[in-house]
Amino acid sequence: MRILFVGDIYGRPGREAAGHFVPLIRETAKIDFVVGNGENAAGGRGPTESVAKELFAVGIDALTLGNHTWDRKETLPLLNDPRVFRPANYPPGVPGRGAGVFSVNGVRVAVLQVMGRHHMDMIDCPFQSADAFLKNPGAEVVVVDMHAEMSSEKQAMGWHLNGRVAAVLGTHTHVQTADNRVLPGGTAYIGDVGMTGPRDGIIGGDRGPALERFLTGIRVRLTVAEGDAQFCAVIVDIDELTGRARSIERVFNVFERPEPKKKE
Repeated sequence: MRILFVGDIYGRPGREAAGHFVPLIRETAKIDFVVGNGENAAGGRGPTESVAKELFAVGIDALTLGNHTWDRKETLPLLNDPRVFRPANYPPGVPGRGAGVFSVNGVRVAVLQVMGRHHMDMIDCPFQSADAFLKNPGAEVVVVDMHAEMSSEKQAMGWHLNGRVAAVLGTHTHVQTADNRVLPGGTAYIGDVGMTGPRDGIIGGDRGPALERFLTGIRVRLTVAEGDAQFCAVIVDIDELTGRARSIERVFNVFERPEPKKKE
């Protein structure tokens, strides 16, 4: 089984890049299942129903979210969709679900998202939440989106779940890391899959407002950068019989967006 995981999809440029590359890679790399992180998909903060529909239409099977889950009220109805997952370690009673199981060519594949706590929201423990889910995952293959700020916390999750899941894939920091490997227990790991979004912004945001934040300390509103987009993902090859990874391959492509039309 081959799973494509698309890194944080940021705004319209990210959606366009995903729309171009996901169908292409699904066909050429013989992909069986696609997961995308969509927490920045609508204007950089949270998805909407129309944006999610757009991403499902291009071949993404499941969407994970993250700390921007609650930024838009328009996201709340999406949390009822069984293909959309917010972090599982929010307290009981919070809307939405943190995991789900899909049937892929007769094999049950679970998608689980947990979120780190360092420099993030102080919610329930992601390690204990993952352990609780794995007591009865209801699937032969488990893929974990570890949405976290600190590389050490992501690495800790990789080693904590080593040998128990097919993959632990880091998201949130928007910069693709070069530490992809299969851990000794058969768990594919990468510190951050990277961002699918504007290539010439600052982690997706327009450079002007982002630089103003750093230069003045004033929290001005960030906007989505324009220009060409990058597509960051990983392809994980998994043995369905054991539920463990054979390989993990980084994907980085550039999508050349057309120049915006000038007003006459």
